[in-house]
Amino acid sequence: MRINEVEAQVGITKKNIRFYEEQGLLSPRRSSENGYRDYGEREVAQLRQIKLLRKLGLPLEEIRQMQSGAHTVGDGMRRHLVTLERETRNLEQAMELCRELKDRDERLDALDADGLLARMEQLEREGTTFQDKQRQDTRRLLYVAPAVVTLLTVVLMGGLIALMLWGFSVDAAEAPPLPLVAALVAIPAVVILGVLLALIQRVGEIEKGEAEDARKY
Repeated sequence: MRINEVEAQVGITKKNIRFYEEQGLLSPRRSSENGYRDYGEREVAQLRQIKLLRKLGLPLEEIRQMQSGAHTVGDGMRRHLVTLERETRNLEQAMELCRELKDRDERLDALDADGLLARMEQLEREGTTFQDKQRQDTRRLLYVAPAVVTLLTVVLMGGLIALMLWGFSVDAAEAPPLPLVAALVAIPAVVILGVLLALIQRVGEIEKGEAEDARKY
């Protein structure tokens, strides 16, 4: 089966399927006729296993060790539980600080941020890891480049269509045959449709963030 069918059947995006192939977690056969990837039930089963383990938060390397037989499922889960327990302790420390701040009846400009940051740094030296949302502050910038490129392309192609239609209407006697006019207008129209579809796909990838998540491991 083709990658579109696998995407629909397993619920993993094409981008992530290819990413897992790049990471060596998946090795579909190649068709001898056209060289396309040919996915079978084995690959579908592997993707379901990967999806399950990734939803549980297992790193790619652990999944790779399980696939090779070097680690059993139990081995991987025991190690992952240690990680989850550490993350739970981190969350408990953060929750404790939040509870403490919850009872403070003071404005933000009166908050002793230096003292609290020093306390958090001490906890970090002792092994606590706090959530850092600063990366998400710049997340919206990921949308800017594709949106700007799309807008510029649409304006340029739309202007080209309008210019051609105006030119053909000014001197209808000298205008090329109607089929040629339609073809000339269709080319930039297809470009507009293509960049809009690419923008939709890119926004979907940014929203899901699956491949970005996967690269963290």
